[in-house]
Amino acid sequence: MPKLGMEPIRRDALVKATIAEIGAAQSLDVTVGQIARRAGMSSALAHHYFGGKDQIFLAAMRYILSEYSAEVRRELRQAKKPLERAEAIIRASFDESCFDPATVSAWMTLYASSRTNVETYRLLVVYQARLRSNLTHALRPISVQPEQDAETLAALIDGLYLRAALSDSGSSKQACAQAQALLATLVGGQS
Repeated sequence: MPKLGMEPIRRDALVKATIAEIGAAQSLDVTVGQIARRAGMSSALAHHYFGGKDQIFLAAMRYILSEYSAEVRRELRQAKKPLERAEAIIRASFDESCFDPATVSAWMTLYASSRTNVETYRLLVVYQARLRSNLTHALRPISVQPEQDAETLAALIDGLYLRAALSDSGSSKQACAQAQALLATLVGGQS
């Protein structure tokens, strides 16, 4: 088995440290030095691997999105019918892992940063397009207007996520149930 070099290990440590630091600060108001210290390395090494804070943040969000994508795939493997596929996407969107405080802070930072940073905006657009595409695919056999229903569900998922993530009383289960209820209304009991 080939020996794993230090670069992937250090990059992974920096990505996870970035998520943790953003979670602690609840914003991107952190320094590369803070991130590097949490990862147990020098800020020069962090700059060497990523170039700067924006690039480290993008890598952290790509990591979070890859974790979300893996959850979607796990849920979809169990789905046999189109309605089950749409329900699986909704469940994955409200998985407890998405509500880890550091992950929530990273998502909030992504939304805020996308207004001023082109690369961050591009990453948000890719996430939103993938969500709509997955929902459209699931809804096509059971919906009269799959694209519009997918757009409605995607917007609701994002809105309910934000509400549940920012609320002390909101829960992921409640948000998931609300999205599932809208799905049932949109498809009118079809399977």
